[in-house]
Amino acid sequence: MSQRAIAVFPGEKRVRLIEHAAPRIERPTDVRIRVLEVGVCGTDREICAFDYGTPPAGSDHLVIGHESVGQVVEVGSGVESLRPGDVVVPTVRRPCRHATCHACGSGRQDFCFTGDFSERGINGLHGFMTEFVVEDAANLNAVPAALREVAVLVEPLTIAEKALSQVWHLQERLPWGCAVTPGRGPGRCHRAVVIGAGPVGMLGAMKLAASGFDTTVYSREPAPNPRQQLVEAIGARYVSSAETPVEMLAAIAGPIDLVYEAVGASSIAFELMKVLGTNGVFVFTGVPGRREPMPVDTDLLMRNLVLKNQLVLGTVNAGKESFENAIVDLADFQQRWPQALSGLISGRHPMEDHAELLLGRPSGIKNVIRIGAAA
Repeated sequence: MSQRAIAVFPGEKRVRLIEHAAPRIERPTDVRIRVLEVGVCGTDREICAFDYGTPPAGSDHLVIGHESVGQVVEVGSGVESLRPGDVVVPTVRRPCRHATCHACGSGRQDFCFTGDFSERGINGLHGFMTEFVVEDAANLNAVPAALREVAVLVEPLTIAEKALSQVWHLQERLPWGCAVTPGRGPGRCHRAVVIGAGPVGMLGAMKLAASGFDTTVYSREPAPNPRQQLVEAIGARYVSSAETPVEMLAAIAGPIDLVYEAVGASSIAFELMKVLGTNGVFVFTGVPGRREPMPVDTDLLMRNLVLKNQLVLGTVNAGKESFENAIVDLADFQQRWPQALSGLISGRHPMEDHAELLLGRPSGIKNVIRIGAAA
């Protein structure tokens, strides 16, 4: 029995809609899922440009897609937490098998020490751009039915969830917290700048705004534009990099306590690092492509890091706790900003449109491939 799937063939450097073997439940903890939607992101496009992406051992192709939402259709005999009809979002990264990796042994494969982890749709495991998948129940996160239409945003939101949890933990080293005020977010005495108004940037801005940060989104497109409208709908500020140089940004946004980078453009990131405030945190989430080296004022950056007690961190593929937090926060965003949240999804497309979405010029904020319909 076979099913449709979207796959890359690295040896041929081709992306195709194929017939792929349909999975079956084999273990008591397995869950069979009908895939409903899969988000298209920069990682998928880079895999389709053959910058990276590794098929499973023995396979000449990799089924792509890691931002997904599905519906349970069958559960193994040992599964008690899920039942047919439940809406679920799978995690992406799977642990390495080294006994010496304490991170993976503790269920925190997002901090894997060995680098031998695998990732659905990216590295060593087929992904979710197919009609049905089988996954271990431990890797699934139940989503309230009310979030069904926006649940495909859970995975990109986990990037902000993981980043901000690290920020709070690391900033405990100094008196960075705000005075306790009932009913107000923990970031209310801080200012944040988000670089980029794509899906990761916009969801990061929502997380920061909901946490009380005075939030500015710094993006290339001049105002007015639809992204600006979404930013302002969540109570944040939109500043165009085409109209406002980095040197002026701090004067507009105020002393910058946190920068959340979400574009993978090192040139703008390192320029903005120059104006990061005292005791500030700079969070990298993007992975730049291979480009020509660029000049960086390393002396200034090093002086600031030391004399201003600054912190720089990177964050990648989140763990289960971040998925659980993202589901809770997505419900909060839906209540606060329903139109802005749904507005992040620019379009839903059939599998037949995959070439345009994966190989063509990107448009909108978040495009989604609709795989199946909920029962």
